[in-house]
Order: sequence, then C-alpha cells, then structure tokens
Amino acid sequence: MGPWSVLKFSLLFYFCLMLIIWVALAIIYLVLSAAGAIDALARILGEIFANGPTSTRGATPIPIDGVKVFTYLFVAGCVFTVIWSLVNVFVAFIYNLISDVVGGIEVTLGDPQR
Repeated sequence: MGPWSVLKFSLLFYFCLMLIIWVALAIIYLVLSAAGAIDALARILGEIFANGPTSTRGATPIPIDGVKVFTYLFVAGCVFTVIWSLVNVFVAFIYNLISDVVGGIEVTLGDPQR
C-alpha cells in the first residue's frame, strides 16, 4: 500500500477506535457518577491533597469536572490518532523500501496434490 492510502486508512481507523473508547469511558463515568463513586473520589482526593484547614466535616472535596476531563480526553485522543497514523505511514514507507531491495514475499497458492 502507498503511504497516502496508509495515512487515510490509519486516520479513519484510529479515530473510530478513539471514539469507541471515548464513548465507553463516558458511559462508565455516567454509571459511576449515578452510583455516587465520583463524589466519593472527590472527597478522598480532598482528604489526600488538603492544603488548607479542615472543618469538622472533613476536607473540602476536590471537584471533578466531567466536561473538562472528557474534553481533554478527546483532544488527547485526536493527537494520538495523528501520531499513530504517522507511525503507520513511517512503517509502511520502511516496508516499501525494504521490499524494493529484497523483492518482497511471493506466495503461490495451488491445489493440494493427491
């Protein structure tokens, strides 16, 4: 395959894979949020990273903003999509160079002899 074909296919493949993982993480986040685990995590992080005085109710919870987290995850996923697509183009380019020098691999399929 040519590098341009590899780039187009890789971009599409990795973007779809990123979207699948992103949606799965969003569903998991929503389930954990409905169960109260995100609020419990915010309280635990507030206890661990408390930098001010604590009241009788404990430390102030550190808020977890799901929109900001998933925005950063989406941007990071897009960046990694481009990076891994470029890695695939580089590998395809190297493979094409090596197969030009070596001659590639030829596979001949035939009927089995009886």
